[in-house]
Amino acid sequence: MSSVEFVGPPPKQRNTKHARIAGELRAHPNVWGVVRKPNSITRAASAAQAIRNARLNAYAPAGSFEAVARTVTEGGAVEYRVYARYIGTSK
Repeated sequence: MSSVEFVGPPPKQRNTKHARIAGELRAHPNVWGVVRKPNSITRAASAAQAIRNARLNAYAPAGSFEAVARTVTEGGAVEYRVYARYIGTSK
């Protein structure tokens, strides 16, 4: 018996957390959402830049998403957030 399972070609897009996030943002164009809460503003800024530049296929093409990093203080607690929204592509 073969140890290889032949099932056809892989799906075009993997079902990653980024694919799910990008899909949810596309379903609500121009609406900001908190997509990540990293442990530092540096990580938040890096994630926002990755979304804007479409370093991951889920956010392609580059420029179709806006993303920003913010430090938010609520009730004395500090939290770092990545806000993003789908703005579409300009043609």
